[in-house]
Amino acid sequence: QVQLAESGGGLVQAGGSLRLSCAASGRTVSSYVIGWFRQAPGKDRKDRECVAAISRGGTMTNYVDSVKDRFTITRDNVKNTVVLQMNNLKPEDTAVYYCAASVGSSITKIRPEYWGQGTQVTVSS
Repeated sequence: QVQLAESGGGLVQAGGSLRLSCAASGRTVSSYVIGWFRQAPGKDRKDRECVAAISRGGTMTNYVDSVKDRFTITRDNVKNTVVLQMNNLKPEDTAVYYCAASVGSSITKIRPEYWGQGTQVTVSS
């Protein structure tokens, strides 16, 4: 199993940037496909949206269209961390962001078995 802990959320104005980090413990992060999900205000867990995912070796990534030109997911398997760099943030990006891990799913259809606790991102207009 793996434990995931997100950090880096906060309040930012539209057009600004945030860098979210996911620190893994237990299993090495290289064992997992990693995705960043977000849950918008007032939405249920079932409405969590995967915005970015990265393969075990970091050579393949996948993004939802709404963030494709603004967000970048990277991983450092030595440090056991995955980063989501978010640029040109928009108010509609406001959500709780979760790091999630899957042992055997595709980056295009990730089905996580493990979740972090989430970190709040608020973008003001």
